[in-house]
Amino acid sequence: MVDMPYEDFIRSRITELRMTREVSEHRMSLELGKSGSYIRSVTSGAALPSLKELFNIIAYFNMTPAEFFAPLEKDDSAYGKLCERLRSLNEEDLDKVATFINWIAP
Repeated sequence: MVDMPYEDFIRSRITELRMTREVSEHRMSLELGKSGSYIRSVTSGAALPSLKELFNIIAYFNMTPAEFFAPLEKDDSAYGKLCERLRSLNEEDLDKVATFINWIAP
């Protein structure tokens, strides 16, 4: 398990995902239907999202809650590492991996 308070994890995870998606805090806030400074207040530590808003944020990243919280479970196994790499692939690359897996394990 990651040695970090849950509040810090949520803030840093939102920032990590937002930066990966290359969206500003302002734009993300507006796309969530909030004021332009909403995400900034969350990531700066001034506020935490309600449970409902956290689920909205997770949905914004097209993730399941399990995917959002996956980094809390440290998994250094080959399976865990592969799953982490798969999460970063686009749909086209995932289709290629699926084709390969179907080829080696029909």
